[in-house]
Amino acid sequence: MTQTHFGFETVDEKEKAQRVAGVFSSVAQKYDVMNDLMSMGLHRLWKKFAIDIAAPRPGERVLDVAGGTADLSSAFSRKVGSAGQVWLTDINNAMLRVGRDRLLDEGMLAPVAQCDAEQLPFPDNHFDIVTVAFGLRNMTHKDEALAEMRRVLRPGGRLLVLEFSRVWKPLEKAYDAYSFKLLPWLGQRIAGDAESYRYLAESIRMHPDQAALKALMEQAGLERVEVFNMTAGVVALHRGYKF
Repeated sequence: MTQTHFGFETVDEKEKAQRVAGVFSSVAQKYDVMNDLMSMGLHRLWKKFAIDIAAPRPGERVLDVAGGTADLSSAFSRKVGSAGQVWLTDINNAMLRVGRDRLLDEGMLAPVAQCDAEQLPFPDNHFDIVTVAFGLRNMTHKDEALAEMRRVLRPGGRLLVLEFSRVWKPLEKAYDAYSFKLLPWLGQRIAGDAESYRYLAESIRMHPDQAALKALMEQAGLERVEVFNMTAGVVALHRGYKF
């Protein structure tokens, strides 16, 4: 029986997938509201920066992995225009339904697929851009997921990984107090679920830091990997290319 981490717990790999699914099924309807509250709106700027660094052009194909409520898919769709294509994907059906409905409400008919990032149902060399925002840390085999994202990129394509990372050391104590006290309290008050937001804080601590994630991307075959720290390292954007 192979084991992995679910927050600070050590669990069987199959159990992790089920428990992560439970977290996001629980919070799907309040996900966007909680993002605004938790980040004080900063998540919108982090995502805008990711899109700017991705530099999408009209007509390009984009894959939004673990795209959830479709923040990135919506923005990319406007950038690539009617000649381009943006696929919204997520392993969690509840999150995907919220994202699909949002796109429809905005008048966008983007294709949507429920799928596992470790087994993407797309051909090799297909997309110009692949993005994963705040989803990689929840994946059981990050190396396999990164390899799959590289596989579906065309030569010259770029992968963008936006994720919580390692905060600037002088801020660690304040950030820990915020993460382990305020986040679960907000989760209980707004989403009726403190435990899912306690898992969020723990999963951030178990995720590879900036340098380790850069190394993972390089091991997956991505080249010219760059790291962009934001908000004192609370979040980092990694960009790598397939050549």
